[in-house]
Amino acid sequence: MPSKAEKLLEQMRNSKSNWKRADLDKLYQGFGFVISHGGSHDIVKHPGFPQLRATLPRHRELAKGYVEFAVKLIDRLLELQKESEG
Repeated sequence: MPSKAEKLLEQMRNSKSNWKRADLDKLYQGFGFVISHGGSHDIVKHPGFPQLRATLPRHRELAKGYVEFAVKLIDRLLELQKESEG
């Protein structure tokens, strides 16, 4: 059974519009990313794969580019995790 984060990822794959910042926070944190506060944006990093990073604005509404990037970043994380297991 897929986790909440996996379900959210699938929903974001299907539609990139109308997501809120809190949704991206749940997605990133559900896949193990850590969110730290920067200047006008927050920084998202994965502790096991420091090359995986993103920035997030602090507004509630997000441009769909942030969602597209999040989906690509999570997909890359899943690839790296699979490679390190095998």
